Amino acid sequence: MTIEFLSNELLNLGPATKENRDRVANIVLENIECFPMLLQLTFQANDKVSVKAAWILEWICTHYGIDYLSDYLEEFTSQLSKLKLDSAIRPCAKLCEQIAICSDMSTDNPIKSRLTSQQIERIVETGFDWLITPQKIAVRAYTMNTLFLFGKNIDWIHNELSHIIRTKIIHESKGCKARGKHVINAIEKHSQRL
Repeated sequence: MTIEFLSNELLNLGPATKENRDRVANIVLENIECFPMLLQLTFQANDKVSVKAAWILEWICTHYGIDYLSDYLEEFTSQLSKLKLDSAIRPCAKLCEQIAICSDMSTDNPIKSRLTSQQIERIVETGFDWLITPQKIAVRAYTMNTLFLFGKNIDWIHNELSHIIRTKIIHESKGCKARGKHVINAIEKHSQRL
């Protein structure tokens, strides 16, 4: 299968219904050599196919397992900052949260065992960029949780995250404000345990 075939399938995806996303996800899963192509298409920053590729990438990782991404963490994290389209950022922000959750687990898993400090640094840097630039509520919510989880092991993150929430996020929508308060409470509880 070629990247052109996959790109055409994504462009002809139609509405983001469960059936349509599952159909294209199954094409990728049945031809797993297409997974790197899906990543490549996700990060074609200003191309409409990027959005649909990001939808399918998220669909595969949330419905069939985040472990599919474990061999491609370098590619994923090195390209995150290139995303520009809101509809592509949201699914990737959700995947960053899932990576952080895997990293925070007490049991070993493919993501945790392969995730490097440099890859974490890229996710964190991009996450802070997403928090200080105009983004949708979902991106902010996923990102605050991602940064909280990584901040459990990287001491400076919680201070910076708290500052951004208290000075910026708390003045935004009700959804952002609620998630911000939740994350501040989690940070305070975490620091009390130390």
